[in-house]
Amino acid sequence: MNWQEIYKQKLTTADSAVKQIRSGQRVVVGHACGSPEVLIKAMLAQKEAYRNVEIVHMVSMGPSEYCLPENSSQFIHNSIFAGPTTREAINLGRAIFTPCHFSLIPRLFTENILPVDVVLCMLSTPDEHGFCSFGVSVDYTKPAAECAKVVIAEVTPYMPRTLGNSFIHVSKIDSIVECNSMPINLPSPRITSLDEAVGRNCAELIRDGDCLQLGIGATPDAILRFLKNKKHLGIHTEMFSDGVVDLVRDGVIDCSKKNFHPGKMVATFFMGTEKLYRFVHNNPMVEMFSVDYTNNPAVIARNNNMVSINSALEVDFSGQVVADTIGYKQYSGTGGQADFVRGAAWSKGGRSIIAFHSTAAGGKVSRIRSHIEEGAAVVTNRADVHFIVTEYGIADLRGKSVVERAKSLINIAHPDFRNELSQEFQRIFHRQ
Repeated sequence: MNWQEIYKQKLTTADSAVKQIRSGQRVVVGHACGSPEVLIKAMLAQKEAYRNVEIVHMVSMGPSEYCLPENSSQFIHNSIFAGPTTREAINLGRAIFTPCHFSLIPRLFTENILPVDVVLCMLSTPDEHGFCSFGVSVDYTKPAAECAKVVIAEVTPYMPRTLGNSFIHVSKIDSIVECNSMPINLPSPRITSLDEAVGRNCAELIRDGDCLQLGIGATPDAILRFLKNKKHLGIHTEMFSDGVVDLVRDGVIDCSKKNFHPGKMVATFFMGTEKLYRFVHNNPMVEMFSVDYTNNPAVIARNNNMVSINSALEVDFSGQVVADTIGYKQYSGTGGQADFVRGAAWSKGGRSIIAFHSTAAGGKVSRIRSHIEEGAAVVTNRADVHFIVTEYGIADLRGKSVVERAKSLINIAHPDFRNELSQEFQRIFHRQ
């Protein structure tokens, strides 16, 4: 039987496909902008047929209605990265949070730590050989699909066909739902003068020929604005967004100096607009892999001059980085920060950067603190931290004592808090 016949046999409607879900099962949902919203909507429409269905994913860019109070008997969300639509449910106890490095999430599924009953995913239309691409969400979605009991796919011509190790054959899919849905679009953030100040300082640490890991948000986008005079930059990252496209077209990013995957931008998922999705479609410069490869610190370290750029919610005098909690409240997730901090540290010529605004809460709270807030969780430990960057400068903590670190961090704190922090320094270290 050829693949076209197999494909036709598996065609069904969204309503019929989600009837395969049973109460008490674990359903892994495609990540971020690759969320299969048509299938999720069909599942929610049939919610009275379910009890205690566990929905597992990282950050959700959709409405996440399974987290609403009225759906708490039917669904329990197991979050691996809190987002705007899931944060409240987690902190009010309607959802649960599971800490895990991004690189290790596939092992939760493949090693049956969290056995997968059903995967809901969004795929590209099949190519001439019957292979569909996971498009903007390879990450943990592909490994989960490879070990799930049932794979239900939303197949759409608007999902870009990304290259690399990003494919699944139609014979491995249990139900196919054709639709014209698009990957979720994430508009570019508004960049403030503070973002630009932080971005300008970060750019000082980036040299021609470096290989970059970038996150998402105003600070990473601001950094890109100050890289236009750099040459031969490369990309090995968990994700990138629209700003990278412009630097490729301007010749700033060409990956020509990469010693590992030379000439290729390596990533595991994308979040952006149609501009980004058109760029990555069938682009041989872009290679996608599952996150247990892209975020493996040993793999990252094979790139010489690897520079990781991540953010924080607070940093204490010793260099401990809190990046996913505000006190006891879950704000985001572990993600890939520690993966890339470690990988950059092991890279020849590598550097890691933690960059953030010096204050929070409209300037009322210093993000640089003498000690982390009660209940807060450390994502990057003090032995791994390297550069800390705010709008007020750069603190190089590698090889520095705790006392030297505290002094350096006070110097890049907001001026309104430096006197208070200096008093804390005297109290803790009893130094003149």
